[in-house]
Amino acid sequence: MFIINSYLLAVVFCFITMMCWGSWGNTQKLAAKNWRYELFYWDYVIGMVLFALLVCFTMGSFGTEGRPFVEDIAQVSLKNVGSIILGGIIFNASNILLSASTSIAGMAVAFPLGVGISLVLGTVINYIGAPSGDPKFLFLGVALIVIAIICNGIASGKAQQADAEQKKNGKKGIILAAVAGTLMAFFYRFVAAAMDLENFAAPAAGKATPYTAIFIFSLGVLISNFVFNTFVMKRPFVGEPVSYKEYFKGNFKTHLVGILGGSIWCLGTAFSYIASGKAGAAISYALGQGAPMIAAIWGVFIWKEFKGANKNVYGLLGLMFLFFLAGLGCIIISGN
Repeated sequence: MFIINSYLLAVVFCFITMMCWGSWGNTQKLAAKNWRYELFYWDYVIGMVLFALLVCFTMGSFGTEGRPFVEDIAQVSLKNVGSIILGGIIFNASNILLSASTSIAGMAVAFPLGVGISLVLGTVINYIGAPSGDPKFLFLGVALIVIAIICNGIASGKAQQADAEQKKNGKKGIILAAVAGTLMAFFYRFVAAAMDLENFAAPAAGKATPYTAIFIFSLGVLISNFVFNTFVMKRPFVGEPVSYKEYFKGNFKTHLVGILGGSIWCLGTAFSYIASGKAGAAISYALGQGAPMIAAIWGVFIWKEFKGANKNVYGLLGLMFLFFLAGLGCIIISGN
């Protein structure tokens, strides 16, 4: 299998994670023109599972180090399988709420708030579970990102100068993002606990490699989706209920957009797991969760989600970007 042996390459992988986690939402925005997010989400999960298999039978099966995917998955203990699946279930619950928030409030609000909360809580949780890096720089970086989240929240509040219904939905989107971020903070620790972060080349018996972890994780997401997404389809946060019959009426291009979204997210997650062996779970998670900055860039400059806002709003967004960059810089330094 492919294994990272340098911190610099691990950081590069984490930046790719950040780009993927912050960009998959664009596929939801593209599909939203004629496709409800609840239907999009099925294609997203299918894309995640298919891409996980692709990664496992390529990067996870070739190379001179470690054991191949098939050999590794055969020896993973039931306890660790359960831990990874639980991580997938927690992630799926949070990500459905994040998708709902994106559909209501937009990427520039949902991602910085939801994923930002996830970054702060998740970094603390992962550091406690597997300490790695200089805590002073690591948590200084987290503090700077908290300030960035506050700037984004104030900016979104000032920009919500719409009618009563839009304001109501905007508040609902913010609440959903906050709940999603809180849940999302916990999923990574369950996955990391099932891997031997000290030695991917020769992990302890019963432990999973990153490649086995991403596949089992995707199965946890898929299985739980039959419960979570079915419920949301019947009782949506906004709009009328949708049925599976409507899903099968979607055209090939629409389904492909959702599958692409899941593939992008899965690529980022696989790279995060692979990088965690060298960077540590806390740093790998924290860097990847710089995704809100990427999502906010898409939302502000490409989707024009703050179009018509005054200069004060854009000033706050500028501060958000600066604090995010400074925070990410501190997190990178903490691992040296």
